[in-house]
Amino acid sequence: MKIQRRNKANPEFSLAAMTDVILLMLIFFMITSSAANQSAIDVKLPKAGAVDDNIPNPLTVSIKPDGSYFVDDVPVTKDQLEATIVNKLTNQTNKSFTIRADENTMHKDVVFAMEIAEKNKFNIAIATVKDK
Repeated sequence: MKIQRRNKANPEFSLAAMTDVILLMLIFFMITSSAANQSAIDVKLPKAGAVDDNIPNPLTVSIKPDGSYFVDDVPVTKDQLEATIVNKLTNQTNKSFTIRADENTMHKDVVFAMEIAEKNKFNIAIATVKDK
């Protein structure tokens, strides 16, 4: 006499739990990636009418109204600025940086950073906020 099992194990694999986890991870990474490019240096960016999409740059140079420079949120003197930028962009494929200058920053301080880019053939982007 052959004895049959009443409860057979179901060999099917349910993907519902895995899709929930992947969806939550996708939402998490989308939220954190949008906040990852924010700088800790508090500058009031000037307003611009037409703003293109952000192009991520590997380096950010922030300039405060008092003329102090910051490279990736690290304070740098005016004399060390060029050497710091060149050292950080040496091994980068995208040799560009973003200038984040306060709206009250002297024009000569911004031009100084732009001259560094021109001298070393770096591309620059100037950060602004969208005019409402």
